[in-house]
Amino acid sequence: MPLVIVAIGVVLLLLLMIRFKLNGFIALVLVALAVGLMQGMPLVKVISSIKAGVGGTLGSLALIMGFGAMLGKMLADCGGAQRIATTPDCQIR
Repeated sequence: MPLVIVAIGVVLLLLLMIRFKLNGFIALVLVALAVGLMQGMPLVKVISSIKAGVGGTLGSLALIMGFGAMLGKMLADCGGAQRIATTPDCQIR
């Protein structure tokens, strides 16, 4: 049964990223949460397992870097980055 749940998780991950165009980082976190809950783990343990896995693999700043990258992408897509780049400097007298 655990192998079936993992297979469902892989299909869900692909569906979220391809069909719904969800960011890969968010999709991975959501699928990890869903697979952990489907395996019968308590929510607190699922969250701590995700934190330990991400922390062990990428270090303690991976979540901050991931969300920062997403924020930067959203800022670029809506034109905010261009606006910041073309705004003249404030002159303090």
